[in-house]
Amino acid sequence: MRGRDHGRVTGAHAEREIRQAGGARGGRGSASWLVRRGAVRVPEITVYFWVVKGLSTAMGEATSDYLVHAISPVVAVLLGFAGFAAALAVQFTMRRYLAWTYWAAVVGVGVFGTMAADVVHVVLGVPYFASAALYGALLAAVFVTWGATEPTLSVHSIDTPRREAFYWAAVVATFAMGTATGDMAATTLHLGYLGSALLFAGVICLPAIGRRWLGWNEVLAFWVAYVVTRPLGASVADWLGKPRSLSGLGWGDGHVSLALTLAILLLVAYLARTRRDVPRPAGRPARPGAR
Repeated sequence: MRGRDHGRVTGAHAEREIRQAGGARGGRGSASWLVRRGAVRVPEITVYFWVVKGLSTAMGEATSDYLVHAISPVVAVLLGFAGFAAALAVQFTMRRYLAWTYWAAVVGVGVFGTMAADVVHVVLGVPYFASAALYGALLAAVFVTWGATEPTLSVHSIDTPRREAFYWAAVVATFAMGTATGDMAATTLHLGYLGSALLFAGVICLPAIGRRWLGWNEVLAFWVAYVVTRPLGASVADWLGKPRSLSGLGWGDGHVSLALTLAILLLVAYLARTRRDVPRPAGRPARPGAR
């Protein structure tokens, strides 16, 4: 008993020393705050995650296209940025995953990420292949920096403010790159919106195939699938909303945006009520991609 008690005291003393050292290095505890462990701030990766993620990418595309034509493009971009910044700020105040705040941040990224990618092409005249490459390089830089700073890129490890910052930086880059890639496939490569959607529907199967039969790392498979959901959702939204003269069905961006928003609200309300996507507490069986 004495040996165990001594071990507990020694361990507690060592933990205090580590916290104090971290605070001293970080200047009034700023560094220790960034790496302070807590609850996981992202949802469990289930079928619900992928459904809401797909809907949010399509909704972001349709909403962005509707707003920039319904009101002044400058006002639309400013509103998109304000919504994105506010949703992300609220999400960073959360100490654990909450469905409403998390998915509001994803939707905010979806709308503003689309606008950011479109501004580079429409306003600055940068070709889609160049903007896709630019955002791809930005995403790679985020992953390299993240990997050099943290031991894993797994979404199941998003339990500190610093890891969450890397996570959302990656999410923003994936949305911008995915938007440019989807538009490049539909217009530059002349596949049309339906052709582009079918292309990315095939591509998104690759991570599952790679994971099951090719020995892909679970973290790699997740992020590849995550990136591809963006051009897939955007292509589907454009196919539904754009006029027939542009290879769409002509339903209208506003109607598509409204329908997708209602679908997201219903699903997120269900998840918030049932807590089916709340991460499991520590000590439960390991989840896919945990390392």
